[in-house]
Amino acid sequence: MSTPTRAFEVTGRRALVIGGDASAAAEAGALLDAGAQVTVVARQTCAAIDDLAARSLVTLLRRDPDDSDPTSHDLVVRPRPHDDAPLRTGPGLVTLVGGGPGDPGLVTVSGREALESADVVVADRLAPLASLRWAPPHAEIIDVGKIPGGRSTDQAEINRLLVEGAKAGRHVVRFKGGDPFVFGRGGEEAIACAQAGVEVRVVPGVSSSIAAPASAGVPVTHRGLTQGFTVVSGHLPPGDPGSTIDYAALAGLGTTIVVLMGVRTLSAICAALTEHGLDPGTPAMVIADATLPSQVRVRGTVSTISALSEGSGVGPPAVAIIGSVADIGELP
Repeated sequence: MSTPTRAFEVTGRRALVIGGDASAAAEAGALLDAGAQVTVVARQTCAAIDDLAARSLVTLLRRDPDDSDPTSHDLVVRPRPHDDAPLRTGPGLVTLVGGGPGDPGLVTVSGREALESADVVVADRLAPLASLRWAPPHAEIIDVGKIPGGRSTDQAEINRLLVEGAKAGRHVVRFKGGDPFVFGRGGEEAIACAQAGVEVRVVPGVSSSIAAPASAGVPVTHRGLTQGFTVVSGHLPPGDPGSTIDYAALAGLGTTIVVLMGVRTLSAICAALTEHGLDPGTPAMVIADATLPSQVRVRGTVSTISALSEGSGVGPPAVAIIGSVADIGELP
């Protein structure tokens, strides 16, 4: 795991972050990556902070800081102040950046360069939060995270932020987890910008569909076991009118099946696959918080993995792998 550069070791230390905006989320993410025990104190919080608290990665104190806070923590961090943006001439630009599966070390060099030159960063909740610290002091960081079953920002509003920022002459970085074009709505955003006459660049990211299995020592393809892998979204269950997945065909492909966004629907997905002929004893695995210090792995079979995951308290973000490769040994 990558760690932020700090003047002293923070592993195991009690760290207090004062503030609840996206800059505070960036500091909290950096401290978590470095192994600190993080508490956030703020009355108002962004979706990224709410998400960290809901996943029990940080302790959230929804109040104003008080004089006793420094004495009960080993270090106190206040997000850096926001500087005024420099005046620019000429047209703006939108860069869609894939931030990878979570570890800031898996952001590409081009992705980091885009963040370092940003005037505005429009960030998702699954983008590696610590990487937001690479943005210059004048950059405005806007949190548009979507929390399953909770707070979210409408896609039309996100499109508006991108277009208006670029038309004001700014470099707007749309910072996403994974890859922008793998269930990331990057295509929709690119089209919205193009229709508005805004230049768009795309920086691909490492998709969790391959990074999550790899972080658990599972190759999605393996000689003698499988010659391909299929990635599907599980945000809609089988039989839903909006689902376009042919589960009968999927069950008979003979490839590794990777399910993203399928924690809530995993039981129904496994039932549909076995109904259409997939062996219930097929190995399966669920990986939550892949590449992060909080990563959790649960092994089972198609018939047991949903119950085992639920019993282990696994929640999103998580990736399910179904196929013989899920039985391969873990990394040393």
